[in-house]
Amino acid sequence: MSLSGKTILVTGAGKGIGWATAVLLAGRGARVVALSRSQADLDGLKAEIECATIAVDLADGKATRKAALEALPVDLLVNCAGTTELGSVLDVADETFDTIMAVNCRAPLIVAQEYARNLIGRGQAGAIVNVSSISSFIGFADHAAYCASKGALDALTRVMANELGAKGIRVNAVNPVVTLTPMAEKAWSDPEKSGPMLARIPLGRFVQPAEVASVIAYLLSDDAAMVNGVCMPVDGGFMIR
Repeated sequence: MSLSGKTILVTGAGKGIGWATAVLLAGRGARVVALSRSQADLDGLKAEIECATIAVDLADGKATRKAALEALPVDLLVNCAGTTELGSVLDVADETFDTIMAVNCRAPLIVAQEYARNLIGRGQAGAIVNVSSISSFIGFADHAAYCASKGALDALTRVMANELGAKGIRVNAVNPVVTLTPMAEKAWSDPEKSGPMLARIPLGRFVQPAEVASVIAYLLSDDAAMVNGVCMPVDGGFMIR
């Protein structure tokens, strides 16, 4: 699955799955354009791989669109940036809900819009992978805004695949189980909470960022040429129990 010669925009590349994806794609010959909120995180990535970097707060819609336009042209897109804050249905604040929806769903839409418009204007085919979560399928307690945002992202993925597929742009999502990133460790640090999750995973462990990155690379590649509109669990079998 060589991606040699491809330019790939990866949002959320400063940490976790985004970082692992950027490193893996660069290792497969791609030129990476890395987008993240923290310039310090991007500088750390740039010390590891050769890449272009753009720092932006994806909660800001106008700034997100400006950053997307700055990153173009690219051949492929990975919408990986995400945020979370624990909160139950009864307690989640309006501002928290709005921020999580803005970063996890609105920003992928904005970046995809500009990417697709540019690609169509150039008469090129392409592919988008949106990084979602099994939280789009499961109503985890204290994840009201996060689950809602990932459910919305899956729905958006299907609409994108429907509308953009006819223009030669495939769109898919990956839906990892708990992935051992700083954000996940924050949410799942309590053994009383993580224990039942692990017990439901037949493979007996949480997923590593590099394992999600490998699936993303597959969905971007020509090996997945007829895969479109899929929300693919990367969950060690969590969803079968």
